[in-house]
Amino acid sequence: MTFVQMIDCKTERVDELNQLLDTWVEQTKGRRTATHSLLAQDRSDGTHVVEIVEFPSYEDAMRNSNLPETDRIFQEMVALCDRMPTFTDLEVIRDEQLHKGLCARFFTEALPGDPGLLDGLLTRDYHDHNPANSPDVIGVDAFRREVAMWRDAFDFTFTVEDQVAEADRVCTRWTWEGTHTGEFLGLAPTGRQASMTGTTVHRLHEGLICEGWWQYDRLGLMGQLGALEM
Repeated sequence: MTFVQMIDCKTERVDELNQLLDTWVEQTKGRRTATHSLLAQDRSDGTHVVEIVEFPSYEDAMRNSNLPETDRIFQEMVALCDRMPTFTDLEVIRDEQLHKGLCARFFTEALPGDPGLLDGLLTRDYHDHNPANSPDVIGVDAFRREVAMWRDAFDFTFTVEDQVAEADRVCTRWTWEGTHTGEFLGLAPTGRQASMTGTTVHRLHEGLICEGWWQYDRLGLMGQLGALEM
């Protein structure tokens, strides 16, 4: 289970504290067990800062604390603070990746199932970057028409294979599988089954997907449907 350590500080020397953490990151490279570090500043009190450090487990946190560089940096941190920093040790009992979950619903529920769900997932000015489309598709209504073209041509599903989230972006690696039941790019329905893998990067704003970049093998799909046979 993930373990989180919160270090609460009061200091007028926030910039120096930030630089000190850069030093710790550099000096512990390849040996630290921390997986994520976040430094936050109180909006109502600029001298109040909190460092949040994530570890795979409590035991990993203890190994990280025992690094000589960690102890040395902590002593320098104390010198920068107005009072002794306080520590809070937290066992994570729930970790909800909201951006990941929303993007997963986009693939597994909205695209193959209910296009009406797109209104609750995309901004009205959603901007879709697809190498197969020129110009880009802009607007949720225009994107809904793009989805309808695929739904009219295939009975399909998406499987989310992997997701990575950072800041306002989510990268999803997916597998698409479908049966060719309707006309697609001028090709009459063949009844063939086809599959392809791809990657989509989504950008989110205020809890909705506002932009997307796609990479997938449409040429390989057409080959599976027999469109490239001589």
